[in-house]
Amino acid sequence: MRILLAEDEKELSRALVAIFTKNNYSVDAVYDGEAAITYLTEGNYDCAVLDVMMPKADGITVLKTIRKAGNNLPVLILTAKSEIDDRILGLDSGADDYLTKPFAVKELLARVRAITRRLTAGVDTDLSFGNCTLSRSTYILSTSEGSVRLANKEFQMLEMLMSAPKSVIPPERFMEKIWGFDSDSDIGVVWVYVTYLRKKLASVKANVAIKAMRNAGYTLELL
Repeated sequence: MRILLAEDEKELSRALVAIFTKNNYSVDAVYDGEAAITYLTEGNYDCAVLDVMMPKADGITVLKTIRKAGNNLPVLILTAKSEIDDRILGLDSGADDYLTKPFAVKELLARVRAITRRLTAGVDTDLSFGNCTLSRSTYILSTSEGSVRLANKEFQMLEMLMSAPKSVIPPERFMEKIWGFDSDSDIGVVWVYVTYLRKKLASVKANVAIKAMRNAGYTLELL
């Protein structure tokens, strides 16, 4: 799951990026409202965490802008303001929730899980294709022959492939969804992770394989 974090306090931003990453989220961090609007307009995110007091455009302006454009992704407002009127303004502007600084890390993560729950409501915890099962809750890939836990990006890539088996996914799509809008990684990193996944599929004797389609992308096929 990808999060856009818009927080102008860089030390806090770095800490939050580390926390989200440790909890298996992919995060892009920006430090002003104008950048937040650009990223949310051009990127593909599952959730946004917006600070209210930011330069160039405040979090409420960012929220109103994306809602006016029809972007309904879940949004959590972070702010030092605790007045009731400020909370009401945030919620009335389209926020899904509101968290006042300082806050506990566990509460932040719980609130993000809560506002993104509707994205996964009705979605099976496990994905299956061929003799493979991928657990969305534990990141474990298993067959009757064995099991292996996937790293975060490995899981996200295989989840995309297993959600649309036999469909071709371009490497640019993996980059956008997993590595993020402003990633410094070269697109060749997709091939590297495909290699990792192929080894793990082989280790559990999967009867499916990731195949490369020349000049198109990758697809998951039965052997």
